[in-house]
Amino acid sequence: MIGAASKAGRKLTDDPRLDAGFKSATDQSRILAYYVTLLVKWNKSMNLVGPASWKEIFHSLIIDSLHLADFLNSLNLPKDSVALDLGAGAGLPGIPLRTVWQQGDYHLVDSRQKRSVFMRTALRMMSLPRTYVFQGRAEKIPQEILPADLILSKAFMPWKELLPFVKPMLAPGGRVVILSNDPAPQDSDIIGLNFKLESVLQYKAGDKTHYFWSLLPDS
Repeated sequence: MIGAASKAGRKLTDDPRLDAGFKSATDQSRILAYYVTLLVKWNKSMNLVGPASWKEIFHSLIIDSLHLADFLNSLNLPKDSVALDLGAGAGLPGIPLRTVWQQGDYHLVDSRQKRSVFMRTALRMMSLPRTYVFQGRAEKIPQEILPADLILSKAFMPWKELLPFVKPMLAPGGRVVILSNDPAPQDSDIIGLNFKLESVLQYKAGDKTHYFWSLLPDS
């Protein structure tokens, strides 16, 4: 895992901000290995993700989470933030993300039972702090969880539909982060949705360019 991360351009590094058992790059590598091993095993019968081998999974999916940790650290999020990961599926990006970014509470949201069972199994094995699974539709997220300071989406729904859908769930100053294979939209495309672009990150994963966009409600 350490070698694969370095080869992919985002090294695992010691981080004293993380909980005990996650602070060293060696521990992060070990815990990520638990997740990838479990994902490969369950993927054979459940088709959780497209790639089959651990190397393909790491370089096409896990690497997103590691870069996402850096992107989230660059944003002005509350120390005790609440995050919703919509359409979490097999726990991507959230589960590997929480290995290296553990700010606040993180809720993995998915309506599908088998995928929710997989995520709960992975969380137990990895002992991720303050990370939870909500099985159900996003419209049914309990009010005691809301409002959210951060809502993440990776192909949950088209972004022009997503922004008005999640706006009532956001806390004042809350933001939406979209993981995409496309560049961020122009300001003129967002204005009509009452959001503004806050920050963008792009990076190479193999021969593909991946993008993160952070958007804020336009108050």
